Amino acid sequence: MLQRFLDPATLASISGLDLVAKTVVDGFVAGLHRSPDFGFSQEFAEYRAYSEGDDLRHVDWNVFARTDRCYLKRYRGETNCQLLILLDTSASMGYGSHPVNKLDYARFAAASLCYLASEQRDAAGLIVFDEDVKNYIAPSTRQGQLFRLLHAIEKTEVGTRTDFAKPFVHFQSFLHRRGLVVVLSDFYAPPEEIVRTIEPLRFKGNEVILLHILDPQEIAPKFREPVLLVDMENSAQALEVSPEYAHNEYRRKIDSHIEALGSKARGAGLDYFLMNTARPLDDGLREYLFIRQGRM
Repeated sequence: MLQRFLDPATLASISGLDLVAKTVVDGFVAGLHRSPDFGFSQEFAEYRAYSEGDDLRHVDWNVFARTDRCYLKRYRGETNCQLLILLDTSASMGYGSHPVNKLDYARFAAASLCYLASEQRDAAGLIVFDEDVKNYIAPSTRQGQLFRLLHAIEKTEVGTRTDFAKPFVHFQSFLHRRGLVVVLSDFYAPPEEIVRTIEPLRFKGNEVILLHILDPQEIAPKFREPVLLVDMENSAQALEVSPEYAHNEYRRKIDSHIEALGSKARGAGLDYFLMNTARPLDDGLREYLFIRQGRM
């Protein structure tokens, strides 16, 4: 059987972030069964009569079979949704136990979401941050916006430590209309602090999604001998870890962190989804959408 999903290493071998995004989106959309289009904000609103030049993909063929007339489905927000992506480039995002590190995986995800927004004619923007805001591109639908976003994502580099407060304050100061906010990060901070910092965005009417990017060795480490682990955001801190500690105590701690972050995020009205960087990106996006659709 033809492998439907593309593993991260395959994506890393593709030249050009625009092609990576298109490849992921094509594979993602091909696996959807409930709708021919992806849309975080799409909600069915009404039908309208077909006009010459309309995209036939939006025709409701069930209605056509019953009435012999062409009608298109229209969705709320399909042309005026605003998407803002916050991309964490702190030092810890540079970790990877296989060819694709966390920042690369987050870049692929960010590029794919921007490509999807462009396909839907939605305004998309970007904030790149670590302990400070490194780059900001205001959401827009103007010509060339996708190129600007992909260029900014492609030139991101691993930075210093994480500070969630600055980018979110920055975002709120430029917030003129509500929309969808997607945060891509490994979220190495106390869950209470993360949620407390991000939660105010909900008060302004935004829908917020936390995509938790972790390496498989961070989720379930497999050490055969003791190793020295160095804090990537503070090289002065190091800890020798035994295989027993990694398998038992560490696993309990990381599982507790993931569970607490997800629980507190959902309790604050935020969406949360864990993404393993060893997993095909289109597969993960599809699973998230199905979970999301099941709640709506």
